[in-house]
Amino acid sequence: MDQEKTGKFIAQLRRERGLTQERLGERLGVTNKTVSRWETALSLS
Repeated sequence: MDQEKTGKFIAQLRRERGLTQERLGERLGVTNKTVSRWETALSLS
């Protein structure tokens, strides 16, 4: 799996839906820092 492509995809979908990283994190049960890590391809776990 290409982490960079996945992170860009997550960020694109989040923005299209008008969500902040914090709001997306709340919906998924993770922190906004976790969402940031996903989007910057630092971690997908």
